[in-house]
Amino acid sequence: MLAALKNAMKIPDLRRKILYTVTLLAVYRIGSFVPVPGVDAVGLAQQLGVDGGNLFGFLNLFTGGALERFTVFAQGVSPYITASIVMNLLTIVVPSLEKLSKEGPEGRKIIAQYTRYATVVLALVQAIGTTAMARSWGVVSNPNFFGLTLITLTLTAGTMFTMWLGEKISEKGIGNGISLLIFVNIVAAMPTQYLNAFRAVGQGGLHILSLVVYLLITVLVIAAVVLITRGERKVPVQYAKRVVGRRVYGGQSTHIPLKVNQAGVIPVIFASSVLTFPLTLAQFIPAVDFINRWVGYGTFGYNLLYVVLVIFFTYFYTAVTFNPIEVATNMKKNGGYIPGLRPGKPTSDYLDKILSRITLPGAFFLAGIAVLPFVVGAITRIPSNILSFGGTGMLIIVGVALDTMQQIEAHLLMRHYEGFLK
Repeated sequence: MLAALKNAMKIPDLRRKILYTVTLLAVYRIGSFVPVPGVDAVGLAQQLGVDGGNLFGFLNLFTGGALERFTVFAQGVSPYITASIVMNLLTIVVPSLEKLSKEGPEGRKIIAQYTRYATVVLALVQAIGTTAMARSWGVVSNPNFFGLTLITLTLTAGTMFTMWLGEKISEKGIGNGISLLIFVNIVAAMPTQYLNAFRAVGQGGLHILSLVVYLLITVLVIAAVVLITRGERKVPVQYAKRVVGRRVYGGQSTHIPLKVNQAGVIPVIFASSVLTFPLTLAQFIPAVDFINRWVGYGTFGYNLLYVVLVIFFTYFYTAVTFNPIEVATNMKKNGGYIPGLRPGKPTSDYLDKILSRITLPGAFFLAGIAVLPFVVGAITRIPSNILSFGGTGMLIIVGVALDTMQQIEAHLLMRHYEGFLK
């Protein structure tokens, strides 16, 4: 791995991308410590109960402690992810948006702009709710119109700046901008989590056996995530020979790699964002408090809905990223075919059937990982205020790390360097 990193830094273009990404991630982490003016962050954290293993504790983990410190990035990337989900769903339902999505880069740019507008609206709504809640709890030092407006605009601007950082990392860095921001937040919170656990063991508040079982389960989860993420079904493809001028093209055999987990960590991120947004609003608006009673964080309804959403988004995102009809059409244009199948519709139907079958175990695996923290908590009896880091965080860390390594490896292999993954 050290040799691969050394080779990566030898390539000017890749070195520039890595340094650019690291710089923006550093800016993001610095911003996670810039407080929102006019708010008693300690008092607000106590009212939110971020150490009590509730919804806000879960959000605090995904923001790298920014919510607990109530900084300018306290809302994280949640509004942007929610807006992206809404736009992806509308692209399928609204004909004009579907037409835009098929117009290539220019159409996608327009959809991305709509997503930014939706992010502003969602971030503003969430900021208004947070500000109103802080005012009702008496943690705002200057609760007049100017002071409340300043807090609301600061939170909204922080969300938009976070979105900009993620887009720039995807555009000019090594990719996976939004996922990398969440990755950095979770990694930043890990040392404190484990330090608290070891302190609890030393003080007698946690049995050492529970911590050992927790660490063993963590190792098994990492191995399972790597196995599922790297697992794939190779569909053989044969290309017919073509004579163009004096040259002969084609005639080789290759394959289409269909991954068991084609969607990566996106379904878990999408599902958690969809669940946390209405639950967060329910904390601010007493009229919809019934949501917490039915699907509050950690309840049976929450876990059941979480599983359903993860499975849904796994199939949804897989369908968005892999289109069997388009793949079959491109194969037909280039003289490719799957042995034993006719080009065109039979090929696309075959690919669709395989993809549906191998996506099912991947979807159930992601759903199981999503609710694993509650199962592990029941087995090890570790209070969530000591260790709130669980399967979802581990899945995101391992998945994003593997995706990033694959992107770096692609640059290395193009220049005939040995990569990270064997």
